[in-house]
Amino acid sequence: MKVLQNSSLKSYNSFGIDVKAERFVSISSLDELKSVLKANYAEELFVLGGGSNMLLTRDLTATVLHINLKGIKLSQETEDFVYVQANAGENWHEVVLWTLAHDFGGLENLSLIPGNIGSSPIQNIGAYGVELKDHFVSCEAIDIQTLEMRSFTSEECNFGYRNSIFKNELKGRFIITSVTFKLSKKNHLLYTNYGSINEALKEKGITNPSIQDVSDAVIMIRQQKLPDPKELGNSGSFFKNPIISAEAFLELLKEYPEMPHYKISGNEFKIPAGWLIDRSGFKGFREGDAGVHKNQALVLVNYGNATGSDILKLAQKIQKKIQNQFKIELEMEVNIF
Repeated sequence: MKVLQNSSLKSYNSFGIDVKAERFVSISSLDELKSVLKANYAEELFVLGGGSNMLLTRDLTATVLHINLKGIKLSQETEDFVYVQANAGENWHEVVLWTLAHDFGGLENLSLIPGNIGSSPIQNIGAYGVELKDHFVSCEAIDIQTLEMRSFTSEECNFGYRNSIFKNELKGRFIITSVTFKLSKKNHLLYTNYGSINEALKEKGITNPSIQDVSDAVIMIRQQKLPDPKELGNSGSFFKNPIISAEAFLELLKEYPEMPHYKISGNEFKIPAGWLIDRSGFKGFREGDAGVHKNQALVLVNYGNATGSDILKLAQKIQKKIQNQFKIELEMEVNIF
């Protein structure tokens, strides 16, 4: 266990925002976590994982708990499937690489997503046609008040688009300690039609791709579009792709016939938020050190010394413009603190 006072969180959030934690505690075991929760049961707590899906706008007076639980193991295995349990402090992409090295299929489309395992169910992370819920079995979590461990099934997590029970009814009540996935051992089902995966595979002359090939294609696409947080502060996609009614979609299509879209149901269409932001003129826009990435309008960036408030003001300016131009309300995917 590591305990620091008045500590900078700049290296613990992917935006690289330099705010301070009055008290910072790094947890590396369940026993340490229970001990700290028991000793601080009456205090306000701020749970920190990989720091990839948050925007810090102020110094934190709450005790910051950095969940650094490590470990990956097989919890169950059949002839066709394997159940992989990864602890909350493991880096998401490193876990994906581990599954690929063992030829376990399912997470390849989710390669290079920033953050740690523990926050993945909260957000129901997703990319290129695949969401965490598609391979999620359960997660272990500790009740912050009672210190009791509880297992949540996929149904109990109530997953939605970038959403779960941990962002709603149970927000702030549990700390996820591990996640278990069901992955294929053979006859892997590949998803290559979403985005430009097929194009990337064709460019490499690959007609019969493996799960490693799909992962490599996703990584290549993401690296071309998305900045490395270590070089340019960002948290990946800042906004959710909005889902609108068929009536609103048809009205917009009259004015913007080139508008990309994905049919969700008979009465719902998903519109890429990046296209909306680009079409409204914000791609590559910059105000001081807060900006919109030049290659991917869905990504807000910190060019060096932007504050969390600077990034937030830019996000709100974008929301207002999209509302006025398209009559669409953009929802932030990033958590604001």
